[in-house]
Amino acid sequence: MASALAFILLVAGIILLFKTVRMVPQGYEWTVERFGKYTRTLDPGLHFLVPIIYGVGRKVNMMEQVLEVPSQDVITKDNAVVRVDGVVFFQVLDAAKAAYEVANLEVATIALVQTNIRTVIGSMDLDESLSQRETINAKLLNVVDHATNPWGIKVTRIEIKDIQPPQNLVQSMQQQKMAEQNKRAAILDAEGVRQSEILRAEGEKQAAVLEAEGRKEAAFRDAEARERLAEAEARATQMVSDAISGGNVQAINYFVAQKYIEAFKSLAEAPNQKFVMMPMESSGIIGSLAGIAELAKEALDRPAVKPAAAPKQGN
Repeated sequence: MASALAFILLVAGIILLFKTVRMVPQGYEWTVERFGKYTRTLDPGLHFLVPIIYGVGRKVNMMEQVLEVPSQDVITKDNAVVRVDGVVFFQVLDAAKAAYEVANLEVATIALVQTNIRTVIGSMDLDESLSQRETINAKLLNVVDHATNPWGIKVTRIEIKDIQPPQNLVQSMQQQKMAEQNKRAAILDAEGVRQSEILRAEGEKQAAVLEAEGRKEAAFRDAEARERLAEAEARATQMVSDAISGGNVQAINYFVAQKYIEAFKSLAEAPNQKFVMMPMESSGIIGSLAGIAELAKEALDRPAVKPAAAPKQGN
């Protein structure tokens, strides 16, 4: 009997020892209750409690935690149904509030995030909800952090992981995207053709300008050449005329022979086909020139006729 009592006392002493000495691990805080009422919070380290009177209430994780937000269907502003899920990062700042202000901290946080996801995405169109994920995250963080402040926690981040529209909407969006890409491709092709036509027109304009300038320069050169040729012919004619006036018969022979040969050359090169009777023998041409020369010589040698003297009147 005595040994049984001693054993019971030993076990009771060991239990009281464990109830008295408490070691809180790093990253946690424990609440202390006296007869079931919160009195204080134990920081990480070694602590001593009076058994039976004081006890450990809640063991609160003070490290940053991650909660998975379950996927849910959300109706957007334009009545499109999308499936949304996400994650929440939070950290407990006040162990007493986290332990006694809300019954189940994790469940309450997830429910609050889901509710606000429906509110935020429900106020946006489908295109906005798909393209403005950062805006959704910021709005959710602002609302949820403010709502969970009485619970002694700090919501650090809320990230929307995925937004899945219905399959028919996905197909419609793909078709719309393809149509937009085809439209952009057609616009780019049209721009390319337009630019090509502009460059071609510019090239033709430059070519026309250069061709006109070339024709202008050629016409100027031709006119200048004709002017010089006319001046040369005029000088040659003047020289022949001066030579004839001076009595040089060879000059008129040269002049007449040159004109005769040029006229014959023009007739030979004419494009129209015709039959011309001309003296082709050299002797005929020389004879003609000699005849002309003789006529010129007789005209030059003929003395000038003096006018007859007027009869004298009688006295």
